[in-house]
Amino acid sequence: MGARYRVGLLVLAMLLAWMLAASAQEQPLRIIFPFAAGGSGDGLARLIGEKMRAALNRPVIVENRTGAAGRPGVAAVKNAAPDGSTLLITPIAPMAVYQHVYKNLEYDPIRDFAAVSQIATFDMGVAVGPKTPVASLQELVAWVKADPSRAAFGSPGAGTLPHFFGLQVGRAAGIELRHVPYKGSAATLTDLAAGHVPMVFSTISDFVEMHQAGRIRILATSGAERAPFVPDVPTFREAGFDIQGTSWYGAFAPARTPRETIDRYSTIIAAAVRMSDVRERVLAWGLQPTGTTAAEFAAIQKADAERWGPVVKASGFSAD
Repeated sequence: MGARYRVGLLVLAMLLAWMLAASAQEQPLRIIFPFAAGGSGDGLARLIGEKMRAALNRPVIVENRTGAAGRPGVAAVKNAAPDGSTLLITPIAPMAVYQHVYKNLEYDPIRDFAAVSQIATFDMGVAVGPKTPVASLQELVAWVKADPSRAAFGSPGAGTLPHFFGLQVGRAAGIELRHVPYKGSAATLTDLAAGHVPMVFSTISDFVEMHQAGRIRILATSGAERAPFVPDVPTFREAGFDIQGTSWYGAFAPARTPRETIDRYSTIIAAAVRMSDVRERVLAWGLQPTGTTAAEFAAIQKADAERWGPVVKASGFSAD
C-alpha cells in the first residue's frame, strides 16, 4: 500500500468523521422527560431545554414518554445512539431506587447511562390534615402509638420515593406505618385535607400551597436545613429524628457518549441553573437549583442508590 493511498484513506476518514459530527449537530437535541407534562419536573426539562437551545444554537425538542412509572422513557434513552443527540431529565427514583424495586428492570441506572449534571434538589416531608389533632412530629408519633389503627399514611403511589420515605420514618420513630397508595399527588392531598387519611408523605412542593392556605400542616422536612418555602417547619432532625435526605432532578446521557460532549452539556446546564430567570422559576416550583459537574453527579447517584437499597429491601416491597 503506497504512501499516497494511505494519505488518501486518512483524509477520507477525517472527512467522514467531520460529516458525521456536522450531521449530529444539525439534528435536534432530544430531551426525554419520562413522566407527564404539566408538573414541575416537566417545566424544569423545558426550561433547561430552552437554555441548551440558545447555548448550542441547535433545535431542542422535549418529549414526554409516559407510562409504567417512567421506565419506558428511561429505556428509550438507554437505547439511543450515544452521539449527544439524546438526553434524559428525570427525578431520582428511576435512577437510584427502581433497581431495588423491580426485579426485571429494562436498564441498569449506573451502567447504561452517563451522569451529566444534577439540576435541582427537593426535600420530602410529612403533612397532616385538619382532622389529625397534632401540632408536631412528636405529637403525631405519640398519637399513633396510642392507637395503632391510626397508623395509615398516603403517598402518590406504591414504589415511589415518598412510599419508602414514609416507611423509613416509621421505623425511625418505632411505629409500624401502613401504606395507602394513591394515583398521583392530587388525589392524595384531597383525601388528606378531607380527613380520609391521617398523614401523607410527599415532596415539599406538593404541600406548600395547601400548608400556606391552612388546609394542611407540614410537620417536618427532610433537608439538612429548613426549607426556604416553609421556614416555620422544623427538619426531622430538629424534631428529634435522625432522618435526612435530599432528592433531585438530573440529566443523563446514554453510556458511551463522548466525554467531551458530557462535559460540554454539564457546563451548559450548570451555568443555566445559575441564571437569575432560571433560579426564580425553579424556586417558585419548590425546588433548589444546583448544577454540578458530571463526576459530582455520578457520585451523588451512586451514594443515593446505596442509601435507598436497604430501605426498599426492609420494606419487603416488589413491583414485579
